[in-house]
Amino acid sequence: MAGSNHTHGHLEGQAVPFAQANASTRVLLIASGKGGVGKSSVTTNLAVALATRGRTVAVLDADVWGFSIPRMLGVDQPPTVDDEMLIPPEAHGVRCISMGFFADEEQPVIWRGPMLHKALEQFLTDVRWDEPDYLIVDLPPGTGDVAISLAGFLPAAEMYVVTTPQPVAQTVAQRAAFMADKVNLKVHGVIENMSWFTGDDGTRYELFGSGGGADLAERIGVPLIGSIPLVPALREGADVGRPVAADADSEAGAVFAEMARVVDVDLRPTKRRHRELRIL
Repeated sequence: MAGSNHTHGHLEGQAVPFAQANASTRVLLIASGKGGVGKSSVTTNLAVALATRGRTVAVLDADVWGFSIPRMLGVDQPPTVDDEMLIPPEAHGVRCISMGFFADEEQPVIWRGPMLHKALEQFLTDVRWDEPDYLIVDLPPGTGDVAISLAGFLPAAEMYVVTTPQPVAQTVAQRAAFMADKVNLKVHGVIENMSWFTGDDGTRYELFGSGGGADLAERIGVPLIGSIPLVPALREGADVGRPVAADADSEAGAVFAEMARVVDVDLRPTKRRHRELRIL
């Protein structure tokens, strides 16, 4: 049941810091119903866009089978160790931890549920995260063991569902939203990827149809927080570690900048906003 897991990791007595009542970090779970919709690209670029806004940001690459965040983010060094704690490397103002630091890129990770659960627990407890403003978690596609474990470790996390415009992708993405409800997580928004391609003549071409993101958002009663264009720079940047969000003047970069604003300002939890007003 969500929230019932013991929040202690490899270091004896170490609690999951983000599950504590006084935790200041907002945890964002980036989910999708299926692979191939660009979920990891969204995670990477949203993280960079939030960092560009002056927020402290960390990414947990929980896609233990398809780990790709270090490459997309441009991280070129492994974590270091200090007093038995992992120190996550940083690129573009974003710190990250990933199975990619501990497994050969060419080799599959063949683990059953209990091993996945323990690895995720250690990523949360044995890493010196230092209370970032945001911890963004790149979930694997679907509704399996990893998502269930993280729901237990991080019961107050906000879930954002990534889909593409086509109806079949929207229908599958809906399952991720329904899974969130089953494990007592709240979906806070939908992100539509590959929404259009802009030709040299300035015309927008909706290669994968239209309306899937808006329809999904309406069905589950949350906002559509952004529609991301299909641009070569997004794919190229992911391959070489140059996130497009680092250039807020580009077509896709401007979209990620606005999405970061929506998450950071419009969807900011009311309780935290009230607490900060009292402090001021």
